[in-house]
Amino acid sequence: MVPKSFDIVGNIAILKFPEEMKKSDKIKSAMEILENHKSIKTVVEKYGKFKGRLRKMKTSYLAGERTKIAFYRENNCVFQFDIDETYFSPRLSNERKEIASQVGKEKNVLVMFAGVAPFSIVIAKNSHAKNVVSVEINRKASNFAEKNVLLNKVKNVEVVQGDVKKISSKFFSEEKKFDRIVMPRPQLKDTFLESAFLLSKRGTVINYYGFSKEQDEILSSINKDAKKSRKKIKIIRVKKAGDIAPYKFRWRVDFRVLR
Repeated sequence: MVPKSFDIVGNIAILKFPEEMKKSDKIKSAMEILENHKSIKTVVEKYGKFKGRLRKMKTSYLAGERTKIAFYRENNCVFQFDIDETYFSPRLSNERKEIASQVGKEKNVLVMFAGVAPFSIVIAKNSHAKNVVSVEINRKASNFAEKNVLLNKVKNVEVVQGDVKKISSKFFSEEKKFDRIVMPRPQLKDTFLESAFLLSKRGTVINYYGFSKEQDEILSSINKDAKKSRKKIKIIRVKKAGDIAPYKFRWRVDFRVLR
């Protein structure tokens, strides 16, 4: 039986089955998907959850071409990545488009936790940003990010591999400041706002992603870290950016640094 819903990432379908389901039935479902969706070339099964700061998931091959390399298109861009070694969420496609539409001409943008550079490249290709710096700790994701920059023929994206805290300290010492900072954070306790505030200036807009049941918890963390960094901020918008689990949501908070 084919699951009622499954993720399609370009040429790869990612399925989730009940633990008790037989492997032979899973393969039948996979074959049915290949037959009904001609754009899908590979079907895999996902097991477990995204883990750690690198947000890796585990999949096992079921049917079709034996590959874990996805080729995915969105927002006039194309991306290539390994679904097991890198994190990518097609569900954030509209988020990327929306943020790109907010970026003004000749603005310098920093994208933290950039992965294979979907936010960075969508912003570069769909706005008039002057420069986009794309920071990611996962070396393999950064390698794909560099490939994706070439695939999309964008010349204003700089891929930086490394820990965002160390990178922000380095940029701070070089007196780099950004007009917009995008923070598609994984689910970690650290807000990383201290690093973002280091590289902000008066007027910087920060797009911050957090996870909780209620938005008040996210706003409290932001205000606490702003006070700690001696920054005055103004909340522009708070929106739900997806369901993560029952009664748990991804929130996006847009706010401006006033001083």
